[in-house]
Amino acid sequence: MSNQTRNLNWHNVALMGFVMVWGFGNVVNNFASQGISVVFSWILIIALYFVPYALMVGELGSVFKNSQGGVSSWLKATSTPFWAFLAGWTYWVVHVPYLAQKPQMLLVAMSWAVSPNGELASVIKGLEPLILQSIVLVIFLILLYVSTKGMKVLKVIGGIAGTAMFVMSLLFILLGLAAPAITGQIATPDLSLQSFIPKFDFSYLTTISLLVFAVGGAEKIAPYVNNTKNPSKNFPRGMLALAAMVAICALLGSVAMGMIFNSNAIPEDLMMNGQYYAFQLLGEHYGVGSLFVIIYGLANAAAQLSAVVFSIDAPLKVFLGDADSQFIPKSLTKTNKKGVLVNGYILTAVLVSILIIVPALGSGDSNGLYNVLIKLNSVVMPMRYLWVFLAYMLLKKASGKFTTEYQFIKNQKLGFIVGLWCFGFTLFACVMGMFPTNVEVMSSEWIFTVVLNFLTPVILLGIGLILPIIAKREQVK
Repeated sequence: MSNQTRNLNWHNVALMGFVMVWGFGNVVNNFASQGISVVFSWILIIALYFVPYALMVGELGSVFKNSQGGVSSWLKATSTPFWAFLAGWTYWVVHVPYLAQKPQMLLVAMSWAVSPNGELASVIKGLEPLILQSIVLVIFLILLYVSTKGMKVLKVIGGIAGTAMFVMSLLFILLGLAAPAITGQIATPDLSLQSFIPKFDFSYLTTISLLVFAVGGAEKIAPYVNNTKNPSKNFPRGMLALAAMVAICALLGSVAMGMIFNSNAIPEDLMMNGQYYAFQLLGEHYGVGSLFVIIYGLANAAAQLSAVVFSIDAPLKVFLGDADSQFIPKSLTKTNKKGVLVNGYILTAVLVSILIIVPALGSGDSNGLYNVLIKLNSVVMPMRYLWVFLAYMLLKKASGKFTTEYQFIKNQKLGFIVGLWCFGFTLFACVMGMFPTNVEVMSSEWIFTVVLNFLTPVILLGIGLILPIIAKREQVK
């Protein structure tokens, strides 16, 4: 590759990766789940999981520098086309629960932007789950239609909004840490060393899927390995800088949450409204009223809007754009005059619509429904990372077959073991995440949540196994 195309330095890699991986919601959701003890959890997850994960992605991206299909291409090169198909299907289908909740997040963000005192958000929180999800379904179908028209401007707006949210997240850390100097008190009364150590029981283990979900997505940076100057040095340096940035934001952000929220009395709707409560409190402390809430609400609404449209269209094109007729039915790849994957969109509409409505049938209230969907995403979304670690293990097993400018671990056996550790930890986190936190064991809500979290990935992945059968029948006909 010519030096002209190697225009990224380590700090460019770190910043690009940070935007892809991190968001302020990660701080709020995990604080709501574990309280101030999440600080210790962040240290463990970043050191033992995120750093090796990010560096594995760097090596895979460097080895398969000419591959356009990401994880699918990695599996196709290291195993068989069938496993590559399953990886591609998984990478697409995990977006179904993601899309099922995004319109809900958009609705909450808009309610705070329009009514920064929280009155409209309280109305949404008080709605019956089925009524709320019916509204969410209408919003999703409208956005599904919009995505067929091509919304480049919307994606640009989303990029700007994402940057604004990044700035607001840093602003929260700075103002949150300094808040006690204004208020004269710390919301969490006991910030001793002991308060930062989690209680490692079954309940704690059910929360680690949220941590894994929070730090995932580093594989999106892999294609840029070979656009990096001196990748063998600068790319791992960039990945380590990314890990440091995530660590700083996670740790300081969590401490800042403890400064303005009592870790021993966390509001029950902190996952749903915590981001806005945080900026509402900061606005009061610093005498700017609702300014922070309005800015963050508008930025988040624009980002969620763009994320929905992008997540409908882009993963579908990646999955079906270079479809293997041996595994994917030709009918599914049908396009109209505008190049829209018609049947792919219909499949998306059906699966997402089901996942919007079904969780509402077993949720007691809208806040509980919001938390159920967050947990469901923390179970399903990390399943795509399993393929990254499998690809890395297979790469190490085939040591000597491939060449690369950058290697995370040169020793074949050690590299395989590290890949196996990340694979096993991810799988364990997904399984434990199926069990709800802070819900009475064996209650109707507990049983419904466990069944939903178990059946959803089984059914979604099972549909993928049906597609090759349909494709084979098409070929026979």
